[in-house]
Amino acid sequence: MTDASGPAARLAAAPGTSAVALETLLDTLRDPAVRDLAWVLLSANLLRAQPPVGALASPFGSQQEAAATVDWLRALDADPAGLHSDLTATRMTRLGRYAERLLGWFLQNGPAARLVAAGVPLRRAGVTLGECDFLVQTQQGARLHWELAVKCYLHAGESHAQPAAQLADYVGPNLKDRFDLKLAHLLNHQLPLSARDEFASIGYAGPWTPQMFIKGWLFYRAGETPADPAELDPSHGRGWWVTRKDWPDFAAAHAHMWRVLPRLEWLAPRRYGKEEAEAAGFAFVDQQTLAEQTSHQHGPTMVAAFANDGVGNLAELSRGFIVPDDWSEQAQIYARQ
Repeated sequence: MTDASGPAARLAAAPGTSAVALETLLDTLRDPAVRDLAWVLLSANLLRAQPPVGALASPFGSQQEAAATVDWLRALDADPAGLHSDLTATRMTRLGRYAERLLGWFLQNGPAARLVAAGVPLRRAGVTLGECDFLVQTQQGARLHWELAVKCYLHAGESHAQPAAQLADYVGPNLKDRFDLKLAHLLNHQLPLSARDEFASIGYAGPWTPQMFIKGWLFYRAGETPADPAELDPSHGRGWWVTRKDWPDFAAAHAHMWRVLPRLEWLAPRRYGKEEAEAAGFAFVDQQTLAEQTSHQHGPTMVAAFANDGVGNLAELSRGFIVPDDWSEQAQIYARQ
């Protein structure tokens, strides 16, 4: 077992954390919600900064706050009852809402920036103009407006046919969301909300510095590695996607143990202790059974490959989507609209 108080774990909390260091920290945390919170705080951004409006948020104002957060996460992992109580107070089905609750808990209870307000609606003449996700004050006194989003997009472009990668090629699994449109809405509408005159009238006079807090995973057709668009952080979380037709050969070469991932398990890589794995053993299946389980799905289904560490624990190897055979063609049409 890795020493959770050692240099690698503390490095994991530093701004610009490496994937290896984050993985090291996650290996020391057992509670799924705490692991998800650590991932929200420490995983790579999906995007680079988008000046002049789209500055990147950081949950830490200093290396000391980052190190203190690692210790705080370890303590929370040992006694997560308060976090669990907050998360179960209301029923959640949306991944974004789950991430908001996790980040809100950190801002209310963690050792770094403090929450001023969350979910602040902005209205004019009875019409809602938008809602600011988080108003935050750092320990250094900075007043920040954070917009949080957790996104899972699949790359739908034909990497061998395009002269340059485009953000429009990254589409939501159900083809109702596209990364270029999300970024435009974020830069042109969401981030400027806190600078509007109406904002001061509701008791939160600025200036507030807007920043984007964009996490998630991007999924690429198995075997393809297209060039990143300029907007993307190259260290972003990556997965794969395959068609149902290609699934048997891909899965057979990849892993022997699989599981469908429910939506609220789309944040941190999943890990199950020996007792958890035994209790949930029915959920882990071979590739043929997983294909049968997902055959009735009309759209893409996220699944994960697992491996046994030799002492009964199960750890996620990778994650991706199984998509209908005609999904790729539909996705390319949607990306060009």
